Amino acid sequence: MDVDVSIIAGSRSDMELVKRVENTLEELGVTFETRVMSCHRDFKVLDEYLSKASCKVFIAIAGLSAHLPGYVAARTKKPVIGIPVDKALGGLDSL
Repeated sequence: MDVDVSIIAGSRSDMELVKRVENTLEELGVTFETRVMSCHRDFKVLDEYLSKASCKVFIAIAGLSAHLPGYVAARTKKPVIGIPVDKALGGLDSL
């Protein structure tokens, strides 16, 4: 399905913030899909998804060791928005 935005969360523990992002996109009329995939545990699945995703923009949400936004950005030419999760380093490691 073609969507405007693909939201990728690093783990289920990030779902509270994911829901807030989803609510905002719904209010704005932006189409989206949400996936939970770790760049540490599921990198092959994530790579396959990134190569086939038809979205215009990725939003990557991850806490603790927040490598997900950088990982996604390194594997696509599409824009990537990294959302800080206030865990390790106050979320600054995702920017």
